[in-house]
Amino acid sequence: MTPRLTSAMLVSALVRRADAAGGSAMVLAKGDATSGAILLLLLERGSNPRFVEGGIAPDGERALLPSGPRELADEAEASAYWRRRRERDSDLWVVELDIAGGERFAAETMNLC
Repeated sequence: MTPRLTSAMLVSALVRRADAAGGSAMVLAKGDATSGAILLLLLERGSNPRFVEGGIAPDGERALLPSGPRELADEAEASAYWRRRRERDSDLWVVELDIAGGERFAAETMNLC
């Protein structure tokens, strides 16, 4: 088994790297510090919202996978989705990441690529 960083450390690294790269990352909900799943709301300049989260790809490797609705009408719909997820899983972290190439950026930071 490959050792992994805690969820709190991964989120902290993501926030710090995004800030250093000129983007922004905001923790919308804190989950379990050790092993909570991390749901990312990705934006590019405040638009094109979409969700991804860590999971297992078809090849068996860890990866970021699409999550939630394919298209989100507005911020309220995005907020409603992650709040429903939190109702079912209080250990879930929710992080809003607004940076160009957010999926690649997050995968690199979380060592999922």
